[in-house]
This record gives sequence, C-alpha cells and structure tokens, in this order.
Amino acid sequence: MPSAPPSPGAPLAVSVALCTHNGAAYAGEQVRSILDQEPAPAELVVGDDASTDGTVAVIRAAVARHRAEHPDSTIALRIIERDAPLGVTRNFEQTIAACSGDVVALSDQDDVWPAGRLARLLPLFADPAVLLVHTDARLVDADGRDSGARLLSTLEASPREIELLEQGSALEVLVRRNLVTGATVLLRRDLAERSMPFPASWVHDEWLAMMAAVEGGLRLVPEPWLDYRQHGANVIGASEVTWARRWERLREPRDERAARLVARAAALVERLEKRPDRADALRLARAKLAHEQTRASMPRAQPLRLPSILAGVIAGRYSRYSRGAIDIARDLIQPATRKGGR
Repeated sequence: MPSAPPSPGAPLAVSVALCTHNGAAYAGEQVRSILDQEPAPAELVVGDDASTDGTVAVIRAAVARHRAEHPDSTIALRIIERDAPLGVTRNFEQTIAACSGDVVALSDQDDVWPAGRLARLLPLFADPAVLLVHTDARLVDADGRDSGARLLSTLEASPREIELLEQGSALEVLVRRNLVTGATVLLRRDLAERSMPFPASWVHDEWLAMMAAVEGGLRLVPEPWLDYRQHGANVIGASEVTWARRWERLREPRDERAARLVARAAALVERLEKRPDRADALRLARAKLAHEQTRASMPRAQPLRLPSILAGVIAGRYSRYSRGAIDIARDLIQPATRKGGR
C-alpha cells in the first residue's frame, strides 16, 4: 500500500538504504559518515547480500560506537541479512521497500558522505515537484584521497546535459543515456513504491531516475556531495575515460549491448502504457524502442549497416535517442560477436 504523504510543513524523515556485500573494509567508515549527519537520518536500513567477511558485525560495531558517543541519538537500525545473494538491483529494491522514511537516501558500502550532505540536499524536497535529487561526486582512491576527478566529468556530461538535469528536463537527457549514479541519490519513498517492481533489464538507479524524469521531478545538484571510492573491486564504478578506453569500447561486440538496449526500451514502454497521464513520455519511449530495434537489426557486416545508419542520422534519431556521433561510430565499427563466437 502506498505510504501516506507527510503533513504540510512537517520535517521529512530520512531513511538510508545501505546495501552491502562483503564490504567490511569500508562499511564502518561509511556508516559513521551517515550517522554523523545533521540533521540525522531517522533510520539506517541495511540490506546485506550474504556477506561472509563480517560486514554486518562491522556495521553493528559502528552503530554501537555512535550510540555510546551520542546517547541521545534516536537513529534506528534495521539489518536484513540474506542467506543467498540477490544482486545489486534486487538488494536495493527490497531494502528500499523496507524503509519507512518520507525520503530515502541510497548508499553504497564503500563511499563516504561529506559533513553537511543531508543539510544541503534535504531542503530541495520542500518543493513537492521534486521527486529525486542526485549530485556530482569526488572520485577518491581506496584510502579516501581525492583523485581530482569528478563523477560527471568521467561520464563526459556535456554543459547542455548538466543544464537540463538542473532544470528538471531530465527525460530528454536520460532517453539518450543515464547520468544518474545511485550512490548520490535521495528520492521520495512514494516514487520508489510506484516504480516497483524494477524491470530485470534495468539497474535500480537508472530506473528510479527514469521514473522521476517521466514525472518531471528529477533535479541535479552539480556539487560533489559524495566521496565516491574507487578501489578496484567496485561492482559499478567510474574512471577517467582515455582515448584507449574509447577505442576499446568501440571494438566491443554489439549483439549483447544491442539486445540490452532493446529490452530496456521495451520495459519502459510497457510500464508507461500503464500511465495514461504520461502520453508524451510514452511516445518518446516508443520512438526510443523503434530506434534501438532498428540498430539491433542492422546487418552483421559493417559496410552493409551504412544505409540504415545514414537514415537514422538524417532523421535525427541518433541525436534524440542515442549519443549522437559516439553511437554512430559504434554502429559503424563494432563487430557483431566476440572472436570465436557465431
């Protein structure tokens, strides 16, 4: 059952959905940075995905230490321990569902929240139109040292994309590609509830961002309100894009990626068909699906793809539904399968 909205003017209660899997090395520092926020979250809900390294014990110890140092703390702790791993997206889905706050802050196990993070971001939800807020982040190394890189820079977000995300015109951006990283996100719990279940073809943060964008409720704060730790074992991470890495991506086989893009667009169309109040978004999603289906059905031999690619360029589909020149190059260059495959 959907949650009741908070009373007008009442402070918004914040739940933190922290998902973990064998994160003992860093989870304690992250938990301490969460508990030290002012205003404090109402609860910390941990979804542990079958850790075997003592992650849960580390979290309990960090919470116990905080309570000893702050005997007046009222932050509730709930830990959901799973015997078998669900994977990142399902873990977040079930952990978010267990939250009770008006606003849910998503948290990975290995990052650090800077002091003042909730104080900076929570006031944005005073505007009832705001459904989801995300930010830039500092990329730090395993020891927490600032690398000097910023998340949006590594994602090669353009000034125009950043402007649209700040202004709440995110759908135009996200239909082309995702620029929202879950670890930077705060969202209204009722948005999460009506976005469930998350489609299997989508990652949780990308889906929640898309659902917020469909309703015009996504906002970017282009300030680095997260220390996004890169330690070599991240499930989903970020790194500076080099020309060598760009070329490597252009040489990746296209079949698997093309099928994934079609599945994602189809899942979006299916969900929006249940939303008659979002007819404009449905038309955009259907156009995106048709574009990805066309790309996926191109001939396996690269030269034979040229007529279809040119038609897409002339019609403006690559600029509206893909990353323009980058995806044109992909469709021209990428092999159909891996070497040795069929």
